[in-house]
Amino acid sequence: MLGAAVALAGCAAAGAGGTSSASASSDADARGESYSRDPYPSTYRPYAGVPTLVTNVTILDGEGGRIENGAVLFRDGRIVEVGSDLAARAGVTVIDGAGSYLTPGIIDVHSHLGDYPSPSVAAVSDGNEATAPTTPEVWAEHSVWPQDPGFSRALANGGVTTLQILPGSANLMGGRSVTVKNVYARTVQGMRFPGAPYGLKMACGENPKRVYGSRNRMPSTRMGNLAVNRQTWAEAQAYDRKWDKYEAEGGDPPARDIGMDTLRGVLDGEILIQNHCYRADEMAVVLDMAREFGYRVTAFHHAVEAYKIADLLRESDTCAAVWADWWGFKLEAYDETDANLAILDDQGACALIHSDDANGIQRLNQEVAKARAAGIRAGMDISEEHAWRWLGINPARVLGIADQTGSIRAGKMADLVLWNGNPFSVYTRPQMVWVDGALLYDMNNPELRPVSDFELGQPGQGM
Repeated sequence: MLGAAVALAGCAAAGAGGTSSASASSDADARGESYSRDPYPSTYRPYAGVPTLVTNVTILDGEGGRIENGAVLFRDGRIVEVGSDLAARAGVTVIDGAGSYLTPGIIDVHSHLGDYPSPSVAAVSDGNEATAPTTPEVWAEHSVWPQDPGFSRALANGGVTTLQILPGSANLMGGRSVTVKNVYARTVQGMRFPGAPYGLKMACGENPKRVYGSRNRMPSTRMGNLAVNRQTWAEAQAYDRKWDKYEAEGGDPPARDIGMDTLRGVLDGEILIQNHCYRADEMAVVLDMAREFGYRVTAFHHAVEAYKIADLLRESDTCAAVWADWWGFKLEAYDETDANLAILDDQGACALIHSDDANGIQRLNQEVAKARAAGIRAGMDISEEHAWRWLGINPARVLGIADQTGSIRAGKMADLVLWNGNPFSVYTRPQMVWVDGALLYDMNNPELRPVSDFELGQPGQGM
């Protein structure tokens, strides 16, 4: 944008006289050459689809809307029309979904598929670079094994079409996350969601202080956690200033630091903070630290005590990704309420469900059903269509892709799930799943049961 703005300014000055034009050219020559922000770009190409009209379905649009006896038309990977009386046209495949529900494809903002794949053995355990308290230089995508059978389980059993793969939580700064489409590809670049921003995985609380304290090194306390973080952010600000100056004025380029590149991306608003944190008081401290150093926390993950600070989250525009009822496995995860998600939502904070689990990702619809039921028991009126925001537009917002997916709207990617009943029932399963308008799973068609290369020829492949 800076380059474009400078170029436009140069064009305007040229009309007034050659001296200004020469000066603009000289300024441009003086600028330093920056590094690539995306050296491993997405090579994702949608699978082929056909124009399709799904009719007679109950639509939960992912933004709080509901249409009974609805219909959705999509072609060329995009949703074209949404309504209740769409006519079939020549060349369009019509699917009568009577008795079924149609929703946006489910988005999981917290997964380790590919980094901790199935089978779970040490040889493919590549999710935690637990060798230093801060490792912003590592990227989760460089551990992802695209053949992980967990991807197909999430697609076929869970209707998951997009997921964020994060490094683990042993470190204060665990590295970059990557957002992928849930499709088979030879490389992780072939799965990367086009245009999705990277995330920086951070963690507070017991994990980093336990891992490094047990090695008799800092941090071993929560105050140590914050001290290491603050010192690292201070160094990142200095690094950012050096590169800003070089890119504006030229001269000798500063030495590259791959980890600091990531933190600079956060300070510049290009990379989103995804922060593992359980206790309310710690999340409040992290929000203070973000204000001190001039970045924003996009979402707290796990956030068991988020219900205690709904107002702080709302005011800072920070989302909370939570479980329905997973708690108590360590002290910082103890003070839970099953109504956590519903309370956050009721108080106007952005809230959503997440899995952090290779099995849980296959039942996120049931997790939302449990969270909704807990909210209703607590006295809140929560419709099915409103609750589906916790699986639709809210997770899309956390990943910075809400303009592309996460709801059923004309113009958005045709990431869709046809459920063979009410998706709030434990007996309901995905019947069909489309990614960018391509039918990748059909429960009635064995040819559309995705199988990874790793499973080929093995007993129970694709099960």
